[in-house]
Amino acid sequence: MPGGGRSSRYFGNPMTAAITVERIDAELPQTQCGKCGHDGCRPYAEAIVEGEAINRCPPGGEATRDRLAALTGQPPLELIEPPQTPLLAVIREAECIGCTKCIQACPVDAILGAAKQMHTVIESECTGCELCIAPCPVDCIDLVAHPQWQNAADTAERQRYLDWRAANGRRRFEARNRRLAVRAEEKRRKRERRRAAAARQVTEAPAASRERPADVDVTALKAQVATLTARRKRLQRQLDRAEEAQRPALLERLAGFDDQLDALNRRLDSAPAPDRSATRDHQHIAVAAAEQAMRKARQELAHFQRQGDQAGIGQAWDKIHEAERLISLASRAPANPPAGDAGDHRGTTS
Repeated sequence: MPGGGRSSRYFGNPMTAAITVERIDAELPQTQCGKCGHDGCRPYAEAIVEGEAINRCPPGGEATRDRLAALTGQPPLELIEPPQTPLLAVIREAECIGCTKCIQACPVDAILGAAKQMHTVIESECTGCELCIAPCPVDCIDLVAHPQWQNAADTAERQRYLDWRAANGRRRFEARNRRLAVRAEEKRRKRERRRAAAARQVTEAPAASRERPADVDVTALKAQVATLTARRKRLQRQLDRAEEAQRPALLERLAGFDDQLDALNRRLDSAPAPDRSATRDHQHIAVAAAEQAMRKARQELAHFQRQGDQAGIGQAWDKIHEAERLISLASRAPANPPAGDAGDHRGTTS
């Protein structure tokens, strides 16, 4: 049967197709490496049911290909890559910088470590998928022949190791997917709660302002607006640089900021005129806070200029301009930066 066709033996009804997926998945090595072009062995088994070629599993080698050929009726085509013996990833721990990228890439949770701490591979759990190699920014991961395979006394012992690795790899892969699904669901619920809270503010704020006009702190609301606006700008820059897979979550966070800003602006629009004496006190506090932020930003600017860090210089100038805007807003007068600071000098170094 050609690579794009289907065997008449296994594709009669949904129940038969489901059994076929299980039987095909049972023959795969469960390295979860993705070399077949799918996100794990089970998705590849499902693709084979739909007519995918059976020669796309280098870790399984010719033995797996031949078993799949007998099972599906497809011809045993040449493998897309040379057969691969069982491998083990080994981290050169003295060179590890603790970036956690390999931990995030491992499909079977076989790497231990924490941010800015040394990582290490759990030898018995590693399937040799190689997915941790590419993300490593310092290239400190090597692939070696797996000791359990290399030290096996005979073919039967090697097969016992392969059977154990397949069962263990499937179990850990499925457990990781469940954990990630739970985490994604928790994040989704948190985003929904934030958006619901922002929506409640929109509906409740006008009534609250009518009932307790003296409780509305206009200066505090403006400070919240300024803070959220700055956070939204940073998130927008992060979104501009994000990969496609990260964009949906960032867009939801951006929508949450927009909802909160809308709610605050509605409260500002409905707020009564503030008491003059209280306003002067709030202005003094807000100006002092903005001036402190200005001093800190200028210190950061000087540091980044000494280091020649253009990105840091740009960020420092963003903070300086934001502090100037806050001072202007708090004092109800145009910002008047000291001489020599007018204009945008981003990118200059001292």
